[in-house]
Amino acid sequence: MLKKFQRWKKEEQIGERPLSDRKKELLNYEIPNHIAIIMDGNGRWAQKRSLPRIMGHHEGMKVVRRITKVANELGVKALTLYAFSTENWKRPKMEVDFLMKLPEEFLGTFLPELIEENVQVRIMGNKDELPSHTLRAVEKAMNETKNNTGLILNFALNYGSRYEMVEGIKKIIADYEQNNLKLDDINEDCFSSYLMSKELPDPDLLIRTSGELRLSNFMLWQLAYTEFWFTDTLWPDFGEEDFVEAIEDFQNRGRRFGGI
Repeated sequence: MLKKFQRWKKEEQIGERPLSDRKKELLNYEIPNHIAIIMDGNGRWAQKRSLPRIMGHHEGMKVVRRITKVANELGVKALTLYAFSTENWKRPKMEVDFLMKLPEEFLGTFLPELIEENVQVRIMGNKDELPSHTLRAVEKAMNETKNNTGLILNFALNYGSRYEMVEGIKKIIADYEQNNLKLDDINEDCFSSYLMSKELPDPDLLIRTSGELRLSNFMLWQLAYTEFWFTDTLWPDFGEEDFVEAIEDFQNRGRRFGGI
């Protein structure tokens, strides 16, 4: 805590510093292993500019590339992006169709760069309802990056946390009925192992853009002790400075996990 206080005093005295210096300073303190982001505000960004909502989603795709690069640069182990929720199917068909094409465009354009930067692509969500062209693009990226050992770029695509937990409970019941699991085996760690995020640590930091203060059915179990950081900035306007600020704020918090 003393180090954090001294750092705060130093920043208060010298004021705003170049982004490059701030990024270097971050490396002297704890970097979140897993950062989750609810990328909100694409539609509003477009509407403010009298553009179709889909243009906001397209602009937001460029931000994904930039934030992935800086997260990898800072040594973040996993970055989970809420790309499409199970509730997003309620949106107009044209918008949904466009959103389902974005993974193809993003991964088709940036896959060589992701491979070069040692990023591993993953997906969590209900794959059964995804269009075949979307699934092909994602599976191609996953296959071509599976041996990469750097940042895990995890897309939550057709994902809903309540659906995830219900499906996990069904699998636990099935294993119990088949005598593969004893009642005494079922605890928090056991339950976590049945979730879609089972191979990842729980997020240390959650970022949500656009000023909304809710979780929107995103990783409800996994976020139990995550630090939350909210910003009014719309996702297409979210930049390296915002990402660095979120981590700076994280580093100045005391995480006690229910202790003292």
